Amino acid sequence: MQMRQLFDRESSTYSYLLWDKSSLEAVMIDPVLEQSERDIRLIEELGLVLRYSLETHIHADHITGGGLLRERFNCHVAVHENAEASCADVWLKQGDHILFGDNSLKVLYTPGHTNTDICYLAADRVFTGDTLLIRGSGRTDFQSGDAGCAYDSIMQQLFVLPDHIRVYPAHDYNGMTVSSIGEEKRHNPRLAGNQTREGYISIMDGMELDKPKKIDIAVPGNERCGIHASEGQVNQAGTLRE
Repeated sequence: MQMRQLFDRESSTYSYLLWDKSSLEAVMIDPVLEQSERDIRLIEELGLVLRYSLETHIHADHITGGGLLRERFNCHVAVHENAEASCADVWLKQGDHILFGDNSLKVLYTPGHTNTDICYLAADRVFTGDTLLIRGSGRTDFQSGDAGCAYDSIMQQLFVLPDHIRVYPAHDYNGMTVSSIGEEKRHNPRLAGNQTREGYISIMDGMELDKPKKIDIAVPGNERCGIHASEGQVNQAGTLRE
């Protein structure tokens, strides 16, 4: 699997372009609307065939570029089935597989930051969205957040993975680009050691964070896949390749 990690400075968002070396089939995880020109140019320069634009959740800090990628490349936009995004082509659930060439991403449902959060597991790496960050985790104080649910997702879906699995999050605010499951078990200050569910809830409930400045436009914008879907022009559900 080939990969490029891309960054949006304003929202500190990582997007990931993944592709199969032989077939050049590709997927994009968490594209950012303002970076669409960059992303389209890169996909075209590499000669890739974009199959999916994938979201890890309905974001509150930026608007997705998925709709524009679909317009340009005729790819499928995919979100979790809980997302109120009728504009999507595919609604994902636990255990689904996204196929591109000889590569596969397994969908892990990891609610807690919101009830739409999913991670994408490859053979040697996992794309954790806001569920698990490097030395942190996604806030749980707005949208459909639930700190206890977030703890369960991390412990039951992510920390059961082998320690060597690399962790690629949706955001980082300190210049970190990659971690591993083993590192986060040992060094994540919210989760390391024998952290209990109650202890994690206490940490998350005690955080006093400002509301994301784009939340009022980002959430409805992402429920439209980043574009204004006109009535009667909304795409219907697609199917995953088997």
